Amino acid sequence: MVVTMINLLRPRVVTQYPEQKLTISQRTRGNELVWDKDKCTGCGTCSKTCPQGVIRIETSVGDENKYFVESFEVDTGYCISCGLCVEACPYDALFMGYAYELGRYRRGDLVLTRDEMASEERIRSGYNRPEVAETLPRQTLLIEREGD
Repeated sequence: MVVTMINLLRPRVVTQYPEQKLTISQRTRGNELVWDKDKCTGCGTCSKTCPQGVIRIETSVGDENKYFVESFEVDTGYCISCGLCVEACPYDALFMGYAYELGRYRRGDLVLTRDEMASEERIRSGYNRPEVAETLPRQTLLIEREGD
């Protein structure tokens, strides 16, 4: 009964989602990928490492025998957000995203193209990248009340 009384007097941790949102951890593995088109060489290591096989990459030989990435798609409907593709990329071209609200009405909308993943609007998570984590806001477990 004592435990019940103590918890009864604590401030609430509940948020009125989606109007109020908590700041998530800096090193979270959000359910999206951020792709850096300048660093990607088209080696396909990410595609080979993915246990679900959801990364499809097509390349062609460009100038000076370098690969050019023609198509880069990730089916987030089947992605398990394990982060193996991010860890395996030798050129740091893939990052886990910071977003977690990726609900869609159509299954086809879950397939991300290279243009969507290379968007400047996507925030990179600090997962497997400590230098990025330091630039993100700290995690909050409670909502700051008005007037505090």
